[in-house]
Amino acid sequence: MMAGDKSSLPVPSSAMPLLEVQNLRTWFPVLGGVMRRKVGDIRAVDDVSFTIEPGCTVGLVGESGSGKTTVGRTILKLIPSTSGRVLYKGRDILPMSEREFRPLRREMQMIFQDPFGSLNPRFTIGEIVGEALEIHFPKMNRSDRAARVADLLRLVGLKADMMRRYPHEFSGGQRQRIGIARALAVEPRFIVCDEPVSALDVSVQAQIVNLLQDLQEQFGIAYLFIAHDLAVVEHISDHVLVMHHGKIVESASAEAIYNDPQNEYTKTLLSAVPSIA
Repeated sequence: MMAGDKSSLPVPSSAMPLLEVQNLRTWFPVLGGVMRRKVGDIRAVDDVSFTIEPGCTVGLVGESGSGKTTVGRTILKLIPSTSGRVLYKGRDILPMSEREFRPLRREMQMIFQDPFGSLNPRFTIGEIVGEALEIHFPKMNRSDRAARVADLLRLVGLKADMMRRYPHEFSGGQRQRIGIARALAVEPRFIVCDEPVSALDVSVQAQIVNLLQDLQEQFGIAYLFIAHDLAVVEHISDHVLVMHHGKIVESASAEAIYNDPQNEYTKTLLSAVPSIA
């Protein structure tokens, strides 16, 4: 269905992983009784550890409610962690204040699942993609920003003059391309892709996955690719993590996961993947 040749990806030049997640926990309190006191915890992420090398893709798969999206949002400090460490280039980012972390937001971006809800309908595409440039490159003038937005739109397969249009004028696949352009605007080294193709038709999914692979080869970006569809993850990932009830139940190369799964839950997920016969 999708081209997935990883042979041309850059070989990491450093022994240090780009991202290292150590014993990460993200628990949400359960409140009960008249006084709304804490009576327990929802252990959305429970002792999760993995690494991502520069220029590589780690796929994180599991059913809805497994905790995989919470992992991505916790890594980017969009949700507070309960415990654990997230090392980015060797620095633990979880204890950082927002002021300390802000320079790293340029390097760590997110592509959201819903291409319809993640774009502000009141803004033009030029304003949506250019907003991050205003924040992170304040010395860039208006004409330079417009030129940069035009380049970004062309990079993701859209026309430069589309920057004057609004989100409702685009298809789902086009909107996701806009979301990718927005993430690329600040030249990130790491992107969390939170089910970026799950809301799209199968033919469009292939186009977006191939685009992400092309961008990775061109810029050496590392991805955490979150999905529930193992068929998609197989084609884009170097390494696959299988998540169930907040825990990683299997971790192996993409080839090993699909050819010789060890965990029963992984086998169940694989059995649900449609085959072409």
